[in-house]
Amino acid sequence: MAAFRRWKEQRLARADESRKGSVDEAIAGLVQLLNGQERFCTTSSCAGRLLLAQAPAPGFNGYEVQKKNCSWLMVTHQICAKEDVMTALQKATGDTVFKFEPFILHVQCQELQDAQLLHSVAIDSGFRNSGITVGRRGKIMMAVRSTHCLEVPLSHMGKLMVTEEYVDFLVQIANRKMEENMKRIDRFYNCLQLALKTELSMSNSPHEMIQKTHSVYTHRRKRKPDKEPGMCTSSDNKEESETENDPKTNLNFFC
Repeated sequence: MAAFRRWKEQRLARADESRKGSVDEAIAGLVQLLNGQERFCTTSSCAGRLLLAQAPAPGFNGYEVQKKNCSWLMVTHQICAKEDVMTALQKATGDTVFKFEPFILHVQCQELQDAQLLHSVAIDSGFRNSGITVGRRGKIMMAVRSTHCLEVPLSHMGKLMVTEEYVDFLVQIANRKMEENMKRIDRFYNCLQLALKTELSMSNSPHEMIQKTHSVYTHRRKRKPDKEPGMCTSSDNKEESETENDPKTNLNFFC
């Protein structure tokens, strides 16, 4: 515990090395909530963004813009307008891709059961691509991720390859994904608060708490359709799953 605490203090004291240089406003409260717990330490995060990325010469490698050396002609952590994208495209000299990247969060956890708690909350909040990794030296990482991304090539060597009408269509889809992304972040924050509060109220019965946490984590997919009153999961998740499978609202190119 002492070793994790020292590492966490050193980690949080480092300068933010992201392009933006700070935590996104939409998830600042969530990051603060996690880092306020001794057993959690956030290592990287993004609230979700819409961006127009341009690959360095000679262009795409199989229509994939590499993150390392690409330039951003436009980026926003909110919904955008077609005009924003068209204006950014005027600056394009190479191959560009319009992308929606959903919320992502990496958290180092002190114990495996801590990671399991976060994983349970993430899955129940709609982040179905979340997972836990354990390193050779025992480093426990929990990644909160979802799959509703969007990635579409728009121009080649500075020439727009699609119509303005199609750009407008893509922007509408991306904006809907961003709105859903923000709903899931809010749900994750609220569910995490509830899970931590519930755990604290059970602190007088640690054995019961551990058994309950383990049961929720290992048997989540075996739950009956009828949820107990007050549970953080809801019928909203079913609707989101149907939305993700709807080709009209979920055109996930090159994801």
